[in-house]
Amino acid sequence: MSWKLSTTATKAEVEAALEKREMTIGWDDNIVLTGFETDPETPDTWRLDAYVEGKPGAAERKAVKALFDGKAPQIAVEELPETDWVAESQKGVDPIRAGRFHVHTPDHPATGAPGLVNFCIPAAQAFGTGQHETTAGCLAMLDAMKRRGVVARDIADIGTGTGLLAFAAMNLWPNAYATASDIDDLCLPAVIDNAAMNDIRLGDGRGELAMLIADGMEDEFLRQRAPFDLLIANILAGPLIAMAPEFAAAVAPRGHIVLAGLLATQEAGVRAAYHQAGFRLQHRIINGDWSILWLRHRFAG
Repeated sequence: MSWKLSTTATKAEVEAALEKREMTIGWDDNIVLTGFETDPETPDTWRLDAYVEGKPGAAERKAVKALFDGKAPQIAVEELPETDWVAESQKGVDPIRAGRFHVHTPDHPATGAPGLVNFCIPAAQAFGTGQHETTAGCLAMLDAMKRRGVVARDIADIGTGTGLLAFAAMNLWPNAYATASDIDDLCLPAVIDNAAMNDIRLGDGRGELAMLIADGMEDEFLRQRAPFDLLIANILAGPLIAMAPEFAAAVAPRGHIVLAGLLATQEAGVRAAYHQAGFRLQHRIINGDWSILWLRHRFAG
């Protein structure tokens, strides 16, 4: 039987809590978080839900409160009925259109509209179904880059989640080497299943996707594949800033990087870190509260 812990706070507080969870070393992965607006008429009031298997005790309450620096409002605890949450999550998840891409769950049909590329991505534990503004914004940015003549021969998608952004890049640059990585072990089977569902070939050759579990750029395969002329990182502002030197070393001179997962209010800090690392802004997309950045590495020499 599953249980849920819930607390209500401001939008900024809930978003900060979700970001803090990503930065927390040793977080219990059995505690699954989600944050959302409770009422369109009060957009600054959000709720954070924490799902756990088994009745939560003091440790789970303490973990949730710690995300709010111990100052979380009252936490409500609710026992949930037996439910197929993956199936439930797919209900009402409408298809999205981003650039030339149409992304839908198995509960919705592909589109036959000319010029659109379909991807079927089940709603599941791995991040990146296209519903979040950052993922949709990255799809639109990749489409814009292709239309502006960017050529990619060696692509990396760091923090790939479902694999969707890697799939989209492979569609745009079908002869490229493509590598996807994530720190979360759950992403490996998710990407393998999603690749099969979308006719994406797995492997190490051109037009194939190599999927691996890695902590950032700390992987021998990634080091051997570098330098990349297109690197995609849809993660969070803190890790993006921390990894700027590593990404700069992994991107070829005149290569491109797409950064997402940062709020518009965090953009200045991220851009400053990448400017110092030798990148220059080419284009930006604002999608909701989120910034998606396309930057280009300095020229050789």
